[in-house]
Amino acid sequence: MSGMLLSLMGGIGLFLYGMSLLNSSLQQVAGGKLEQTLERLTNSRLKAFLLGTGVTAAIQSSGATTIMLLGFVNAGIMKVIQAVPVMMGANIGTTMTAQILRLAGGDGNVSTWTDLLKPSTFAPVIVMVGAFVLLISKKKKTRGIASIFIGFGILFVGMSIMESSLAPLKDSTEFVRLLTMFRNPFAAVVMGVLITTVLQSSSAAVGLLQALSSTGVITFGMAVPIIIGMNIGKTIPVMIASVGTEKDAKRLVLIDLMMNILTGAIYFVVIYSYQAAAGFPFWKDIVDRNIIANFHSLFNISLSAFMYPLTKFLVRMAERIIKDTRQANDKSSTLDLLDPIFISTPALALDQCKKVVDEMGEATRENLEMAARLATDWDEKLFEKVESNERFLDKAETKIGDYLVKINAQSISKTENRRSSELLHAVGDFERIGDMCIKIAKVGSFDKESGITFTNVGRRELDSIAAATAKILDMTVDAFQHQSALEAARVQPLEEVIDGLKELLKNHHIDRLQDGTCGVPAGISFLEIINSMERISDHCSSIGIYVMQRISGNYYTDKHSAEAHRTPGSEEEYKALFTYYKQLYYDPVDTTRRTDRTELPDMKAAQSKA
Repeated sequence: MSGMLLSLMGGIGLFLYGMSLLNSSLQQVAGGKLEQTLERLTNSRLKAFLLGTGVTAAIQSSGATTIMLLGFVNAGIMKVIQAVPVMMGANIGTTMTAQILRLAGGDGNVSTWTDLLKPSTFAPVIVMVGAFVLLISKKKKTRGIASIFIGFGILFVGMSIMESSLAPLKDSTEFVRLLTMFRNPFAAVVMGVLITTVLQSSSAAVGLLQALSSTGVITFGMAVPIIIGMNIGKTIPVMIASVGTEKDAKRLVLIDLMMNILTGAIYFVVIYSYQAAAGFPFWKDIVDRNIIANFHSLFNISLSAFMYPLTKFLVRMAERIIKDTRQANDKSSTLDLLDPIFISTPALALDQCKKVVDEMGEATRENLEMAARLATDWDEKLFEKVESNERFLDKAETKIGDYLVKINAQSISKTENRRSSELLHAVGDFERIGDMCIKIAKVGSFDKESGITFTNVGRRELDSIAAATAKILDMTVDAFQHQSALEAARVQPLEEVIDGLKELLKNHHIDRLQDGTCGVPAGISFLEIINSMERISDHCSSIGIYVMQRISGNYYTDKHSAEAHRTPGSEEEYKALFTYYKQLYYDPVDTTRRTDRTELPDMKAAQSKA
C-alpha cells in the first residue's frame, strides 16, 4: 500500500511539474506577445472572448490568463469591461488540457501502430529529445521550444504513472467504500473545490479525475458535482493573487467567482431536478476520460455562453458591491502601473515604467508653474499642492529604481538594458527638477515670513527667466512623452539662452545693489530663484539628450559638447533657434535695462506667443 501511495505521489508530482513547465515555456517562447496581445486586442467583446479562448488554450492555464488580466486591470491598462470577455474565453480554453489528456488512454483493442502514436507511448521519447536539444542549444528560443517538449512529455509520463498506481484500487473494497461519499452531491462539490485548491489548477484537478476514472468505479453521477466543484475551486488561486490589489482588480475576481458559482448552481439545480423527476438513464454508468473531458468542456462552454450577454450587468454588480473610494487626481495611484506581474516580461515592464515617468514629467510641469507664482505671491494652499506632487516624485523615484533593478535581474536584451538606464537617468532628472521647484517655493515662504519684497524690475526679470524655464520644461516633457526628436532638438539652444539670461540677471542684481535700489536679503532670494531656474534647464538638457540619443541610436561619450546636442545637418537650425530664443527672452531684458529700468516687457505674454 505504501509503495502504491509513493508511486501515486510521484505521478502527481511529475504531472504538476510537466503542466507548470509547459505553461512557463509557452509563455517564455511567446515573450511579451501574449501579454501585449491581451492588452491591445480587447476593443471588441467578441474579439476579446476569442482571444481569451485562444491564449488560454495555448498556455494551458486559465489561472495564468486571469492573473495576467488581474495585473493589467490593477495597473490601469485594461478596464474591467474589457477583461471580463477575455476571462470568459479563458474558461473555454482551459478545457483543452482535458481534451489532450484523453489521447493518453485506450481500450486495448487497437493496433500496435495506433498504440505507438499515443502520447503516453512516445512521451518518454519526447522528453529525451527535448532534453538533448536543451543541452546542446544556446539559442534562447530553441531552448524554450525544447522545454515545451519536455513539459509535454512529463505531463503524460505523470498521467501514466498516476493511472498505473490507481489501477489496483478498483478491486479494493475500502476504496470503493470511500468513494461512496461522492454520492452525496454537496460533499462531491466540496471535494472538487478542495482538490483544485490544493493542486492550484482546475486543469490538473480534472486530469487527476481522468486518471481516477481508469479504476472503473467513477460514475457519471459522481463525476458531475466534482467537476462543478473544480470549476468553482479554480477561482481560489486568483483570489489569493488579488490580495493587495486595487478596487478594479478585486471586482474582476468577484466577477470570476460570481460566474462560476452562479453557473455551477444553475447546473446543479437543473441536473438534479431532472434526475429526481425523470432520471438520466446513464446516471450510474461508469465514465472514462473522454466523458469527463466532454462534460468539462460542455460545462465551461455553456458557462461562457450564458454569461456573455450579461457582461455589463456583472460589471455593474461588482461596482455596487465593491465601491470605489479612491480620490480623484491622485497621482500616487499611477505607481500601481509598476505591478510585479510584468517583471517577467521586461519589454512590457519598461513600458509601464515609461508611463510612470511620463506622469513625473507632468508633476514637474505643474510644480514649476505653481512654484513660480509662489516665489512672488505666497499662497499656503498652493504650496500644499506643490508638496503633494513632490511626495509623488520622491515615491516614484524610489519605486521605479527598485522596479528597474528587478527588471535588470531578468534575462534582458542589450536594447532593453539601455532603455532601462535611460529611464533611470530621466527619473533622476525629473526628481531633481521637483527639488528645485520646492526650493523656489520655499524662497517665497521665507520672503513672506521675513517681509521681503522685490522691486518691479526684479519681479519682471524673475518673470522672464520663469517664462523661459517653463518653456524648456514644456518642450522636454513633450519630447520625452512622445519621443519627439523635433521637440528634443529645441531644448539645448534654449538651455544655452537660459544660461546667458541667468548671468545677465545676476549682473543686473549687482547693479541694483550698488545703486541701493535692492537690499541684500531680497538679493539673496533673487539669486536663489534664478540659480534654481537655471539648474532646472540643465536637467531638461540632459533629458533632451537621452531622447535624441534613443531616437538617433548615437550614444555620445561627451554629453556637454555641442555636437552631442545636434543631429547631422542641424547646425543652421540650431543657430536659428538660439537666435529666436535669445530675442524672445534675453535681448528684451538687456535692452530695456539699458534704456528704461521701469518698463520691462511682459515676459508671460511673450511666453504664450512662443
